[in-house]
Amino acid sequence: MTAPTPTYSGVIPPVVTPLTTDGELDRVSLERVVGHLLDGGVSGLFALGSSGETAYLTPGQQDEVIKVITSASGGQVPVLVGAIETTTNRAIERARAAAALGADAVVATAPFYTRTHATEIDRHFRDIAAAVDLPLLAYDVPVCVHSKLDPELLLPLAAEGVLAGVKDSSGDDGSFRRLAIGARNLTGFSVLTGHELVVDAMMLSGADGSVPGLGNVDPHGYVRLHEAAVRGDWAAAKAEQDRLVGLFDIVTAAAPGTASATAAGLGAFKTALMLRGVIATNVMSPPMRRLDAAETVKIAAYLDRAGLSRV
Repeated sequence: MTAPTPTYSGVIPPVVTPLTTDGELDRVSLERVVGHLLDGGVSGLFALGSSGETAYLTPGQQDEVIKVITSASGGQVPVLVGAIETTTNRAIERARAAAALGADAVVATAPFYTRTHATEIDRHFRDIAAAVDLPLLAYDVPVCVHSKLDPELLLPLAAEGVLAGVKDSSGDDGSFRRLAIGARNLTGFSVLTGHELVVDAMMLSGADGSVPGLGNVDPHGYVRLHEAAVRGDWAAAKAEQDRLVGLFDIVTAAAPGTASATAAGLGAFKTALMLRGVIATNVMSPPMRRLDAAETVKIAAYLDRAGLSRV
């Protein structure tokens, strides 16, 4: 008996949003990012996620990001778009905008800023799904929204067809395992890990794929990891994961005490992409800062160690 086929699987990177020196969207660089990811063999693109700085962008900038990514991808892979807003009506508004601009699916977190009960989170996802004629995926990221999406909440929504999948960036591997077990017989439901340092372990636990921010820098590596796991070559998957763990150390390049974890991580991804010739600058959205020359030298060394080319 074969397992149900998930709607979304493989490597679906959360696409970074390149900016110009004056802080506007760098459309040309974003097109190159999409080409770089497609060349790496990814199976989908996640626009306006955390790695895309979605919380920092204006609605107009968000719309432009969707336009560029959907146009540049040209239907080669599905484009999932974040509708990440504080409350339900705001998320519905962004989800409808994404649908109008060509999104293939919508991704939403639990409500945040407001104090929220589990019954309200359940209603939040139901209302978004009812308002937009696109598949809806839940994004579990408690470090940002301060609510954990437990399997007991997600699995009934999945069974009823409200949710098409989950991107789990909770870091709670036990909860992820329970979610994967509960989802085994749910047709079309995708369980995706955002825990980029343990993708091999999550695949062994039952993940259908990954949504790794580091996949912007090395999509080929994450695709090789995924393919090794699918064919059951766990030694190869482990070796690839170990190399990517070393590459992830680029997030330590920012001088201690000078940047948030978000700025250090996304700044490292952007700096690595700049060094690889994919984007023009490593400019960040305010109030974050771009990484400086000394920090860039450190990131270059990590790229060399991981065997990645630089311009």
